[in-house]
Amino acid sequence: MDMFALDDEVTRLEFALSPLRGLPRLAVLEPLAWHLRQRDTGRALALADEAEALLATCQREPDRQRIAARLRLVRSEAEWMWAKLDAAQEMADPALRTFSALDDAAGIADAHWLQALIAADRGDHARRDAELEAAASQARRAGDDMRARIAEAASAIWTAYRDLVGAQQRWGRRFEAELADLHPAVAPWVHDFLGLVAAQSSDFGTAAAHFLRTRDTALATGQVRRAINAGTNVGSCFTSLNDHEAALEWMQRSLELARPCGWPLSIGVCLIQTTEALRSLGRLDAAQELMVEALDTLAPLASSRTYAIALQYSADLALDRGHHTLALDSFRQLEQRAESLNQVDFQIESRRGQAHALSHLGRPQESLQAAHAALALAQRANDAAPQVRTLRVLADIHARHSLPTPDGVAANGAPLHYLQQALAVAATIDDYTVPGELFDALAREHASLGDYAEAYDSALRANAVRESTRSLAATNRAIAMQVQQATERARADAEHHRQLASSEAKRAETLQQTGSTLERLSAIGQEITTHLDAKAVFKALDRHVHGLLDVSSLIIYLLDADAQGLNAVFGVENGKALPAFHVALSSPTSNSARCVRERREILVDLTPDDDNPNRIPGTLPILSALFTPLLIGDRILGAMSIQSPQPQVYGEREQLILRTLCAFGAIALDNAATYRQLTATLKTLHETRARVEEMSLTDSLTGLRNRRFLLQHVETDVAMNLRRYDEWQKHPEQPLPEDADLIFILIDLDDFKSVNDTYGHAAGDQVLEQMRERLETVFRESDYLIRWGGEEFLVVARAANRADAEAVSERVRAVVADRVFELADGLRLAKTCSIGFACLPFLPAHPRLLTWAEVVELADKALYLAKDGGRNAWAGFFGTELTPPDVLFPWLLQNAEPATRDGMLRLVSSMDLTVKSAAGSKV
Repeated sequence: MDMFALDDEVTRLEFALSPLRGLPRLAVLEPLAWHLRQRDTGRALALADEAEALLATCQREPDRQRIAARLRLVRSEAEWMWAKLDAAQEMADPALRTFSALDDAAGIADAHWLQALIAADRGDHARRDAELEAAASQARRAGDDMRARIAEAASAIWTAYRDLVGAQQRWGRRFEAELADLHPAVAPWVHDFLGLVAAQSSDFGTAAAHFLRTRDTALATGQVRRAINAGTNVGSCFTSLNDHEAALEWMQRSLELARPCGWPLSIGVCLIQTTEALRSLGRLDAAQELMVEALDTLAPLASSRTYAIALQYSADLALDRGHHTLALDSFRQLEQRAESLNQVDFQIESRRGQAHALSHLGRPQESLQAAHAALALAQRANDAAPQVRTLRVLADIHARHSLPTPDGVAANGAPLHYLQQALAVAATIDDYTVPGELFDALAREHASLGDYAEAYDSALRANAVRESTRSLAATNRAIAMQVQQATERARADAEHHRQLASSEAKRAETLQQTGSTLERLSAIGQEITTHLDAKAVFKALDRHVHGLLDVSSLIIYLLDADAQGLNAVFGVENGKALPAFHVALSSPTSNSARCVRERREILVDLTPDDDNPNRIPGTLPILSALFTPLLIGDRILGAMSIQSPQPQVYGEREQLILRTLCAFGAIALDNAATYRQLTATLKTLHETRARVEEMSLTDSLTGLRNRRFLLQHVETDVAMNLRRYDEWQKHPEQPLPEDADLIFILIDLDDFKSVNDTYGHAAGDQVLEQMRERLETVFRESDYLIRWGGEEFLVVARAANRADAEAVSERVRAVVADRVFELADGLRLAKTCSIGFACLPFLPAHPRLLTWAEVVELADKALYLAKDGGRNAWAGFFGTELTPPDVLFPWLLQNAEPATRDGMLRLVSSMDLTVKSAAGSKV
């Protein structure tokens, strides 16, 4: 007995049960109750009652025990879905013992599977994982690939919650490669895993497509609880794409599916996800009403991860509503659940939330203690995102309350200190957009400390983030609408499709003395509707039409783009392809056009003497033809025609068979069209995301690259640089490698503040924009030109020679000093710049002596010397043979004077320049 079955199989069992009486019903009652356990739990239990009553008359003891154990699993699963976990466990345990005694590996696997589900809802994740492994092992022993793959996919999903990267590496590529060959019962679990991976990677369009597939295949195979969860996940994707109304629609659909079932966890999941969508829309009172219901509904599952999620959402909602005492209580409950579950994400968020609430309640010391505890946990877990959130809370605490300044932090500088830490941690997160609010907070703190230049720069960065965010939000909204439009119609009609296919199959049954035609049509329907390529659908229809009916030719017509005509997209006569042709929908003689116009079947019976104006030149004469519309609900896609040289061969049976095949074909062709649209939409999404990513790596004013770009790319260049020098160290007698250095050149416009003060910021922006053109005349396309901040630029000359550093720096100095800047109002402005540089590796014999960031600091030191020496100059530091390889960088930076004097550093400059001592005298 399969673990899950398609709707057609359940329909067949229903037909098979109807005429049976007495003990023979038992053979059908068992599988029917099993496959109805989630489709119609009440009826499944009623069938189980009837089957148990018949068991007393069963003569074969092993069969009686096996059936009784299977029925216990039906009852146990019902108790599990109703959140009666103890009762579910009490029924599952004896079922496992019975199947083990009978050595029924498939039954043992099902019992372990159910025990894994129970353990998951108890929050006992160690037992859940052990039970899933046991289920997979027993399924493999039974040779049951479906059961084994479902258990493995479920393990992949739970592993992804703990270790996304590890789960993706282990299962991601294999699951994607297997999508085309998945059994429909396995598909919900594999698509759910791939959707989870995509969602965690912020690829919400792809995630929504996978979750939609999860929902459809779960419903088709009787996995209703999985379908409900998938529906809420679709809604969450739309929330992330900023389409909150669409998100609420999907949450409502899932809730409408869950409420009649009465399953607490399914209802609770729908409610808490709906509250998040409402919270995103600012409808806080409505969200609070649903949250109260969600917590009450999930109370029997207080040990589950779902309940912990509800607590976190409830606490965050209380913060948004300004109910800080209530938020504190909820976060403390979450802390207790986090310790019980031993899940670090909840441990961090519970303490972070407590710190936020305590600060607003005027309890700064307790708030500070909770925030530092959250930060320590996040740092131990190496989880950057909660570190950023917690550092922002710490900054807010110090800004809100008068607290001692932390050690090593300037007076009144604690908020700025924590905000800068948050910014530094955020820079380590791939594809993370720093919130504009963080830059706003930085701007306020810089301004409060009198550093107006940095305040202005932070404000500019905040505005740039908002522009990027608005662009991404608009893009996401557009993509969400496209995804919704491309899939909504097919999703809304999914139930109708299933009913239509079932109805046609039932009508075919009434014309047969046996169930052979129904079974064959059901199998054909399953095959045809799995195709997502129109050509494959055409070929499948052609093959099966010839197997069921007297046909010499088959033609499939589809409406053209403007619905004014029909295109014969597929035609075959006796195995030979017919040429494509077009028929006007208004044609008075075409039977295919009439079939589509009137949306009904057209039966044509001719005699040998009749004239046939619709005969295609070069084809055989025909005496029988049947035209059937391809309909999806009220929408018509086209028509299908079969023809025969034999007279009157298409009676009621043949019409019903072709009608059924057309129903399956219409579903498959509509799915194929939807899939094409969705694929195109996802392609657009990926292209747009790539453009947004490019924008995030570019300075909006100058068009040069920004710091984020450098952080993403410099390590690769450094690694290549070090490999060249590692190879050279194997043969030190050879010359230093050519084109193997990285030269870091810092360029700062001299007295730039006076431009803004005298001529305004617009003039200053024009100067900065023209700097790009000047730098591009000096450097190669392969070099990195970066706006480092304000009026400062950083150039990374790649695959360069350190011997060229001085000449390149002089060219930069000259190209700025020798050409005036042309402002918009005709003003011509002369400016100069100061330059500092250093090379990586700093000491060729010891290439790993300094990091690239430390080399940049040395270049900054050299820039300071050029400024201090009179500006319009360049300076640079080189290592020497006397540079000790074990010297610590901070000592080297702080003691540049004695290091230069003693030959440990070599200072080069465009002017008579030496390092000044602390007293100001030259040395």
